[in-house]
Amino acid sequence: MSTGVLLLQLGTPASPETGDVRRYLREFLSDPLVIDLAAPARWLLVNAIIAPFRAPKSAAAYRKIWMKQGSPLLFHSEALAAALREALGSAYRVELGMRYGEPKMATALSRLVEAGVERIVAVPLFPHDAQSSSGSAEARVRELHAALGNGAPALEVLGSFPTEPGFIGAVAEVAAPILGEFAADHVLFSYHGLPERHIRKADPSGRHCLESTGCCEALGAHNAGCYRAQCHATTRAVTEELGLDPARVSTSFQSRLGRDPWIQPFTDFVLPELAAAGVRRLAVFCPSFVADCLETVEEIGIRARDQWQACGGEALTLIPCVNASPRFTQALAARL
Repeated sequence: MSTGVLLLQLGTPASPETGDVRRYLREFLSDPLVIDLAAPARWLLVNAIIAPFRAPKSAAAYRKIWMKQGSPLLFHSEALAAALREALGSAYRVELGMRYGEPKMATALSRLVEAGVERIVAVPLFPHDAQSSSGSAEARVRELHAALGNGAPALEVLGSFPTEPGFIGAVAEVAAPILGEFAADHVLFSYHGLPERHIRKADPSGRHCLESTGCCEALGAHNAGCYRAQCHATTRAVTEELGLDPARVSTSFQSRLGRDPWIQPFTDFVLPELAAAGVRRLAVFCPSFVADCLETVEEIGIRARDQWQACGGEALTLIPCVNASPRFTQALAARL
């Protein structure tokens, strides 16, 4: 066995009970790449405000979507790992590691080393660059690899894939039959949000990102690492792949936290605007996630649907993530 593949995901609570959700939130939000405040301020914010007050609400949301197999994110990620093992064959060893929670990234890495692989390819399952997701996952796997010492297998970490043809094709392939049956008036691409300061940090020039209303209209050398620009590029690529009318497509950002400025437009603001403009049947993609999770199934599939109907919309359908679809599995295999 020569190559180890380490799939990196964000993580999930062990259960939808408040205690497990609180522990998960503390681990997740204590990461300085997620909440980039000074350590004392971050500790106070997480342990005195966010974890105590947010955990019961988040636990209630998790209970709405928890599957008999467990967390949707873990279920779909494990299914993807299994599908990739089958696609790659015996020359590869595939493990799944979570940045936070179980299965731990350190355990997954140790299994690859114990299996005697000659090299390890780490695959962050985040289509777009962000210090709080792909950046943190890469930093952690490199830290763990360095701790193994000089005898460790060589490590390669793959980058983001916002417009990679295999990913775009997989998103379109999942969506096409649903859109064929659901006559949508409009299509919304809702991505996970980020604080504006994270976007500005990714702009080495300090003169492009968020400096004009059209800063994300094209992806080039000046904004190649910009999360917001990559999200807009994914929207354009999927729109073209599916032959959608660009005039009936929008991009927005969800899941903001705290009072700092976050990238806009906000999904929960866009929904009433679309309803007021006469849209009645709305399809929503969430392509910043490759596996369905709390932010897709509950935040969009339940809460956004309720908001949409309260605004006068007729129907909202959530387009599933690529999960362990054959097209996405093949796209991952082709990158190794």
